[in-house]
Formats: sequence, structure tokens, C-alpha cells
Amino acid sequence: MRALLAVLDDTVAAQSPVDAAVAACGSPDGATGQAAQDCGRAARTLLRLRARLGELPITEPDLIDVQASAGRLLAYDQWMVQQALNVAFTTHPDARTEAARLELNGLGRPADTLRRLRDALARMSRVAEECRAPAP
Repeated sequence: MRALLAVLDDTVAAQSPVDAAVAACGSPDGATGQAAQDCGRAARTLLRLRARLGELPITEPDLIDVQASAGRLLAYDQWMVQQALNVAFTTHPDARTEAARLELNGLGRPADTLRRLRDALARMSRVAEECRAPAP
């Protein structure tokens, strides 16, 4: 549980710069080269986090479900970064693409869901630690 919680803690810590990178692609002034670089860093970070998450040797059914949910949410974050880059730096700009780009404002609700998942796992971890602690 500790290793899973550590990955989720790192994932939540990474959300702010990833969220900002996606939002920068939707800037009313247009996306900049810096936004592209930030999205590249965000994509690499998310890829590493997903790899760490997938490599965890989890056997407890409840934790397998948490791992799977976190994996889906990280996949969404990766997809969102890719889509932000696609609409911000399209080779065929049109009104629909520009409208979609202007709607970009970050990771949205799935990022909140991932934070709640991490918080729930942290609570489970504290309860488990309390149950293992010797009685005074």
C-alpha cells in the first residue's frame, strides 16, 4: 500500500504543472513554444508515473482496483496533454479547432477524481497503520 500511495502522491504533486501546461495551450493569445515544451515535460512525467504504477506488484483486490483506477486516470491525463498539443499546434487550423483550443483550461474533473482516490488511499493507509500499532 505504501508504494502505491507514494506513486499517487507523486502523481498528485505532478498535476499542477501538467494542468498548467494543458491550460497554456488554450491561451487566448495562442499557445507558445514554452507551452509545447511544458506539455512535453508533462507527457514524460505522466509516462514515468504510469510505468511506475504498472510495475507495482499488487495482489490485494482492493488495491488492484485502486491501481487500475489510477492507471485509467493517468491515461486520461496523457490523452489530454496530447489533445492539447494537437489542437494548439495543428497544421490545419480551422474555426472548430480554434474553438476547441480555446476551451482548454486544464485537466478538469478527472484530476479531482485522482486526488480523491489518493486521499482515500491515504486514509486507508492510516487506518491500517493504527490497526498494526501495539496497544498501550
